[in-house]
Amino acid sequence: MKIVGLTYDLKTDYTFKKGDPPDANAEFDHPDTVGVIAKAIEANGFKIKKIGNVTNLLEKIDSLNVDIVFNISEGLSGRNRESQVPILLEMANIPFVGADALTLGLTLDKVMAKKIFIAEKIPTPKSFEVKTTEALVDSDHLKFPLIVKPRFEGSSKGLSENSRVENREGLKNQVEYIINTYKQPALVEEFISGQEFTVALVGNDPVEVMPVVQIKIDGRLHLNDKFYTFARITSDRLEYICPAKIDQDLMKKISELALRTYNAVECRDFGRVDFRVDNEGRPYVLEINPLPSLSTEDVFMLVAKNVGMSYEEIIGKILNSAIERHNLN
Repeated sequence: MKIVGLTYDLKTDYTFKKGDPPDANAEFDHPDTVGVIAKAIEANGFKIKKIGNVTNLLEKIDSLNVDIVFNISEGLSGRNRESQVPILLEMANIPFVGADALTLGLTLDKVMAKKIFIAEKIPTPKSFEVKTTEALVDSDHLKFPLIVKPRFEGSSKGLSENSRVENREGLKNQVEYIINTYKQPALVEEFISGQEFTVALVGNDPVEVMPVVQIKIDGRLHLNDKFYTFARITSDRLEYICPAKIDQDLMKKISELALRTYNAVECRDFGRVDFRVDNEGRPYVLEINPLPSLSTEDVFMLVAKNVGMSYEEIIGKILNSAIERHNLN
């Protein structure tokens, strides 16, 4: 029986420091999520060994005794934090599930990811970066409304109702807030008014594009100015609709773009691509997450149901994609 190590970060392990934003531990997993993933791996006929975070991995790396590691660890700090576990595993020659350190570093940094999208001609909202509050000079870069995000955060960290700005003053205030609170540059994007979607992908060769999921906020599918925020993730104001209530043509466009994006950043085993579609029906890639949430409340559970799979089966599918890729069969 193969032994699968599980690397993860728990919300409960995080100690808030002075000056931390309220969502500092947003990317970390709830103990219940880790428990349910571990059970799903066992249901696929594997033995599980819980490793925990990167510090634990570092202590145990010479005596892990596992065949492969299922990595959902977000890492501890900096823009390369998601790369910490994969780079250690790579150095120790231990096979693991999911993207490698380069892909994880590139995609967490939204500015770097956009450079790849632009090079690959993948439509993405126009944007510019602001490194210091003084650098925000009068410019005609983009037209309002704009949306202001931290440069390298996930799980909608730093996104609130104030993130969408309609004038110079709002832009200046939000850029200052991001730079001072998150200690990193701000990414300023044109705001795409319309609808929001997300697409889960599983596997490698071939990659399976799962059904398109539509985001419903406050009971509305046509979101216009509404968007995904950190506060909405944990509220009943947000719903996932699968399959999305759109025509086949748009469904095909979004699915094809999701696959192109997944391949462009060399994602492996699983990932998720987030979209906005404007009122003319044009899709834009917001970001790709090669380390998406596998919580039973998130989209992987929903798309599994939609294609007639159980949660255990979709976790098995992800794990077996990596086992095949590493020739561990």
